[in-house]
Amino acid sequence: MDFQKDELTLQVAQTAADFAKQYIRPYVMEWDEAQEFPVHILKEMGKLGLMGVLVPESYGGAGLGYVEYVAVISEIARVCGSVGLSLAAHNSLCTGHILTFGNEQQKQKYLPKLATAEWIGAWGLTEAGTGSDAGNMQTVAVKDGSNWVLNGTKCWITHGKSCDAAVVIARTGEPRTKNNATAFVVEKGTAGFSGGKKENKLGMRASETAEMIFDQCRIPDENRLGEIGEGFKQALAILDGGRISIAALSLGMARGAYEAALQYSKERHQFDQPISSFQGISFKLADMATEIMASELLVLQAAYRKNQGLPMTKEAAMAKYYASEVAVKVANDAVQIFGGYGYTKDFPVEKFYRDSKLCTIGEGTSEIQKIVIAREVLRK
Repeated sequence: MDFQKDELTLQVAQTAADFAKQYIRPYVMEWDEAQEFPVHILKEMGKLGLMGVLVPESYGGAGLGYVEYVAVISEIARVCGSVGLSLAAHNSLCTGHILTFGNEQQKQKYLPKLATAEWIGAWGLTEAGTGSDAGNMQTVAVKDGSNWVLNGTKCWITHGKSCDAAVVIARTGEPRTKNNATAFVVEKGTAGFSGGKKENKLGMRASETAEMIFDQCRIPDENRLGEIGEGFKQALAILDGGRISIAALSLGMARGAYEAALQYSKERHQFDQPISSFQGISFKLADMATEIMASELLVLQAAYRKNQGLPMTKEAAMAKYYASEVAVKVANDAVQIFGGYGYTKDFPVEKFYRDSKLCTIGEGTSEIQKIVIAREVLRK
């Protein structure tokens, strides 16, 4: 594995960084305070190809790989975790599921709209009573002639209210039985499909998280992704790639918090010297820098294996677990370095502190990642 970033990756990263600086940074706290989901920003990112990073050019995407994708997410998250989260969920989950498991007709229909952000995507697996226990989901799909009728509620869904298309995993067999779920694409405006409660969150407040409700929602069989019963298997594969994106999101936020703390430590003086000269502060910065670099190496390893088509369940789980925990730790230390100022909304580290916690929960908690890692290690 070559750790040297090529010219293309550097160019893509710079494009994302420039966009974030000009179009996101000035409005970060405004969106956060108002819990405003800036759909227009996703549309603008779509024009740059950032909403279809992994989608082939033949379907309107940028046709890039996972290393470039990691660079995009981390640069956006370096400025705003909320926008980074929406970017990641749209690319990895909804768009990624259709790209990976859709037939040619489905790809031609949905990918050009998703890759350009003409349509915003959502992905529904989690329910109120089935988070990690997804095999026991209560949202069901029943075959009725050439159609399927969906009933149930999905929760904690990124873009659950504002999406134009959602990939939904519903139970088509008995609970806890093998191959008991199937994936479907449900379009906005379909009778019986609606958005429900929008969550009032600690962090990631500018990324919409809401319920999706299905009440006698009738969709054609042509909207089914893959074979009947393959939904959960598909979801696990998508989560592997999605965990790389959450790891990249964590990496970006950790960098943002670290850079703010590093700069502040040089500018803030106590006892006639910058606080960075004190060992208590400098050691914190040393730990932060080391852990961020370790996170990046784990993320790049997972991205490299994904690009090469190699098994990467363990590597993706390791990257997601470690990088997300590091993001929380780095943000916590950044607040400490800022002292009282770090506890105010006048400085960026309090937002990184709030936003970063989601990364240890979403797309599989840290505890679930340990289960995955342990299973893979013991299998060897």
